[in-house]
Amino acid sequence: MTQTAIITGAAGGIGKELARRLAARNINLVLVDLKEEAVQAVIAELGLNDSNSLVVAADVSKEEDVQNYVNKAVEKFGTIDYFANNAGIEGPLGNVEDLGVSALDLVYNVNVRGVFLGMHYVVPVMKKQKSGAILNTSSLAGLMGAPGMSPYVMSKHAVIGLTRVVANELAPLGIRVNAVLPGTINTRMMRQIEQNSGSADAFKKANEAATPMGRYGEPEEVAAVMNFLLSEDASFVTASLYTVDGGMVAQ
Repeated sequence: MTQTAIITGAAGGIGKELARRLAARNINLVLVDLKEEAVQAVIAELGLNDSNSLVVAADVSKEEDVQNYVNKAVEKFGTIDYFANNAGIEGPLGNVEDLGVSALDLVYNVNVRGVFLGMHYVVPVMKKQKSGAILNTSSLAGLMGAPGMSPYVMSKHAVIGLTRVVANELAPLGIRVNAVLPGTINTRMMRQIEQNSGSADAFKKANEAATPMGRYGEPEEVAAVMNFLLSEDASFVTASLYTVDGGMVAQ
């Protein structure tokens, strides 16, 4: 039976590259993002069609939207074998005394509430079928501090906590839950963070200097690790945190 995967944040750089790899494995894809036209562009680029893919526009912070994408996945394909809980935003930058609570709420609603809701609705499906793997996208910021990014850093620490809790809840059932922690990756989000820093070029050079491999990573390099974790090659891997950061965490 053909397997099915849900990817949230599917129109982003990492989400699209993961979709490419899963499509190469002939896995049915449910691609979720805020803007349907952006996901349709991914569908066109990857040469997918109505028989092996489904596009669902959703705000992952809204419970009804999350319930809808899960229901539509089951209605069309019958199972959810893999769930890439990948959608996230960087939010505004600023020191903690300068940021309003609205900045915290904005980031937490997507990065934490969205991840929680995704698992809340996907887990019962996986329990019923007695199999599945979930991959949450945290960040290197989930292990470190980054000045001026308190809401984002807090949210990514929270994703790690959620991952560990749910992994332990589901391990006896053979359902795996892991997290991928990208470092500085060449994506739209990183371009936005660079611009928000006040000096994009200086920010980029500083991050490259802080990375032992001396460069930004590419979305496909993150997707390669995600593809492994969302496969039976990782059948004994759960509650794990996979950094994809060119060695930055070791600094």
